[in-house]
Amino acid sequence: MKALAAHRRHPLMALALLLIALGVVGGAYGVVTTQPTAADTVMVGDQTQIEEGRRLYLEGCSSCHGLNAEGTSAGPTLIGVGAAAVHFQVATGRMPLAAPGAQAPVKKPDYTAEETLAMAAYIASLAPGPAIPTAEQVDYTNADVAEGGILFRINCAQCHQAAGQGGALTQGKYAPSLMNSTPTQIYEAMLTGPQNMPIFSDQTLPTEDKQAIIAYVMELQQAPSPGGMSLGRLGPVVEGLFLWTAVLAAFLAAAVWIGIRAR
Repeated sequence: MKALAAHRRHPLMALALLLIALGVVGGAYGVVTTQPTAADTVMVGDQTQIEEGRRLYLEGCSSCHGLNAEGTSAGPTLIGVGAAAVHFQVATGRMPLAAPGAQAPVKKPDYTAEETLAMAAYIASLAPGPAIPTAEQVDYTNADVAEGGILFRINCAQCHQAAGQGGALTQGKYAPSLMNSTPTQIYEAMLTGPQNMPIFSDQTLPTEDKQAIIAYVMELQQAPSPGGMSLGRLGPVVEGLFLWTAVLAAFLAAAVWIGIRAR
């Protein structure tokens, strides 16, 4: 018993127990954090859909993103981007890219909705990534529009402008207008961070906050302009410039008319 007690009191025993405890805690944390969340799940499609998506990908995307979506000098890797990123880029016509430029513009989609879903399923089958949001996730019926306005002004207005009309960035880039965006596209953009936009994961902005932001943008899209021309709702500077221009033009026109009449 004395030998056992002396062994337990050995100074290295405490260090060994500490290392074991740290290993157990670290292992448990790693298991928990690597479990896919609702926003990091693979969009599961049947094998036929995945094969069709692979065919479409090889025909229209592989020249830039690589035969196995590993990326090339012309385009980034698509491994792990998830179905949401593919759906957003292809459904809005940003991809395939029409021509090299500072930013991929919105255009008419090159693929049908079914083809877009097939390509999204194929890319999702390669590695886990954000899934296409469900109808429940993008449902903003019961969302707080006022709270959405606050969240939008804090997180989005610096680039998209407070009324969602978009704005210029650096080096020819820009934040697009949100006036024609759908709830699904807005959610996917927040989830995947396309182009210059940061990623707002569900851990950063919970689903309820995303729904509130969507409700606010939808309200902006439908908001009337009872005072007349909205002028893009860009604020008093634009309104003042318009008034000065209109008033000066009216004064100049009146002066010319008076001069002509005086002759």
